[in-house]
Amino acid sequence: MSRWFELTGAQFSDASSCARRLGAVEDLFGNDDAPAVNLGGGSLSMSRADAPLAVRMRPRTVDEIVGQQHLLKAGSPLRRLAEGDAAMSVFLWGPPGVGKTTIAAVVSQTGNRRFVEISAVTAGVKEVRAELDVARRELARGRSTVLFVDEVHRFNKAQQDVLLPAVENRLVTLIAATTENPSFSVIAPLLSRSLLLTLKPLTDADLGVLLDRALTDERGLGGRVTLSAEGRADLLRLAGGDARRLLTYLEESAAGASADGATDITPDQISRAVDRAAVRYDRDGDQHYDVISAFIKSLRGSDVQAALHWFARMLEAGEDPRFIARRLVILASEDIGLAAPQVLQTCVAAAQAVQLIGMPEARLNLAQAVITCALAPKSNAVIMAVDGALADVRAGRIGQVPAHLRDAHYAGAKALGHGKGYQYAHDHPHGVAAQQYLPDELIDARYYVPTDHGAEAGMAARMATLDDLLGRPAT
Repeated sequence: MSRWFELTGAQFSDASSCARRLGAVEDLFGNDDAPAVNLGGGSLSMSRADAPLAVRMRPRTVDEIVGQQHLLKAGSPLRRLAEGDAAMSVFLWGPPGVGKTTIAAVVSQTGNRRFVEISAVTAGVKEVRAELDVARRELARGRSTVLFVDEVHRFNKAQQDVLLPAVENRLVTLIAATTENPSFSVIAPLLSRSLLLTLKPLTDADLGVLLDRALTDERGLGGRVTLSAEGRADLLRLAGGDARRLLTYLEESAAGASADGATDITPDQISRAVDRAAVRYDRDGDQHYDVISAFIKSLRGSDVQAALHWFARMLEAGEDPRFIARRLVILASEDIGLAAPQVLQTCVAAAQAVQLIGMPEARLNLAQAVITCALAPKSNAVIMAVDGALADVRAGRIGQVPAHLRDAHYAGAKALGHGKGYQYAHDHPHGVAAQQYLPDELIDARYYVPTDHGAEAGMAARMATLDDLLGRPAT
């Protein structure tokens, strides 16, 4: 049969056509032990010695998976799937290098299931239909199929529609991996028939386990090199929560050390291997606080160039982009406020973009927010107002609610004088009713004092008009 395939296989123009032809021949000859076919140039079947370190070190069992413990508890759907005890379809959503393909690899090694990997980058409707046809024949012979689709968000609606009947009827167990929010990139019918599992970024502790395993395991570097404490810190920092990046950098750094005739990986070798500087930045130490302080103060000082430098420095050092986004949202109210109220919307949108699309693309959304904050007019009137009001409350300056402002909607309230004399604002010109709103003890309190910066200058003019209508002395 091998000679026949050699001759007839030549008439097909691509590898996937040859693979489908081979599958048809195997059906004719009843080959139950035929290996699974990977149409999309996938990496799960790569187990040769010269495969990348990140591929060689993929976990072989559920217990070897690092991180994602919230999804791997005893009896959880993902663990049952990995152990061959379930047939549900799942979508694995998470940033790059957190274990989506690894989970698929573990599933591929359990039971007598046929495993097929395709990439949505290269496979089309024709290839998917061909694989589903083979899965149908295999199922009739008692062998189920696990179909792993990488980058599933790249499939268009028509391509996703092809998968729908197969998932609904459990013709295949679909494992689909994506770095984009499936709620926006996957059709609702397909998503509703599957479980959506969200993978979390790997922590430094998780990455440390992988690093130690790769250094000592025979599948990895087998103890042939050592890693200094400083080099270890640099690798963890540069990895940015991405296991694949960590192992790639380790492999290249080890190769560099070997070329130098050394057995210890140093920070200098790491910098040369990854072709960029290992930025000195301890996410839990002084550098973390110093750099974020410089970043915020540059934004507050309206120096856009300095702000972008500190921003880039944090990104290169592996700072959590969600932390940067949170600080921008805070600054938008603390240092800009009503001088440019639209800046808060920009920062919130950037924070949401970080969650939706992840890095590295989200650097653009964050950079837009950084530039907007730096160039916006500044005002600290919002924080001064709220902190001033809180200071009075904490100091005991609270007073009684004026009688006319008290709740008058219950029996007996009228007899107590609650609500008596209250003036409904909409019954008055300009919608402003001149009456006392503060307690007697705070009648002269002034918390919000607008500046003349940006849009807040208009706020100052409006406040002056309102003070006049309310009969309150102008400041």
